[in-house]
Amino acid sequence: MTPDVIATPSPNFNDRKRPISLILLHYTGMESGAAAIARLCDREAQVSAHYVVEENGRILQLVGDDKRAWHAGIASWQGESDINSASIGIEIVNGGHDFGLPAYPAVQIESVTALVGDLMARHGVTADRVIGHSDVAPGRKQDPGERFPWDILAEAGCALHRPEASDLDSDARDGLARIGYSLEAGVEAVVEAFQRRWRPRRCDGVLDDETRGLITAVAAFASR
Repeated sequence: MTPDVIATPSPNFNDRKRPISLILLHYTGMESGAAAIARLCDREAQVSAHYVVEENGRILQLVGDDKRAWHAGIASWQGESDINSASIGIEIVNGGHDFGLPAYPAVQIESVTALVGDLMARHGVTADRVIGHSDVAPGRKQDPGERFPWDILAEAGCALHRPEASDLDSDARDGLARIGYSLEAGVEAVVEAFQRRWRPRRCDGVLDDETRGLITAVAAFASR
C-alpha cells in the first residue's frame, strides 16, 4: 500500500542522468527535524532529498522521484559515481552522531519500511540495492548509523538479511569491491563503513576474522 506523503517542495533538484537503481538512507544529523527540512528546502544550501521521514512517522516529499535530488555528494557504489542520478534519497529525522545518535522510534521505522517497500515496488529496486549513505561515502559519512535497525527492514523484504559469517576470504579488499564499496577512502574507512552496516556492535575498522567472514558472505550474495 502506498503510504501517505505530504508535498513539501524543495527547489534543489535537476534532471536525472541514470535510471533509478538504488534507495539511499540517511539521517538528518541536525538539532531538529524542522531545521533539517528548512535546510533541504533552502535554495542557497544546495542540498535536498526526495523524502523526509519525521520522528512521528509523517512522510514529506521534497523532490519528485523522476528528478535528481542532491543528497549523496561525492559517492560511489558498484562503479557508479553519480549516485544522485541513480538513487532515491530518504532523510530520516535523527540527530545522528553529533547529537548522541538517538534510537529511531518504532513508528518512524514503520513509515521508513512502508516507504522503502513502496519505492522498491514502483521502481524495481531490489533489497540488495537499499543501502546507507555511509556505504557510498566511507570515511566521509556515517549515516544512518550503527543504531539504524536494518533487521526490521530486512524482515519486511526491504533490505538484505545479515548473513552468517562464511569462511575467510583470502582477499577482503576484493570482497569489499565485489559488494560495491569504493576503496579510495582507504581500507580502514571502508571496513568501518561495512561494519556499521553488517556488524554495528563494533565499528572499529579492524579487519578481524568475523569481519572478513561477513565480507565473504555478503560478497557471495552480491556476486550472484
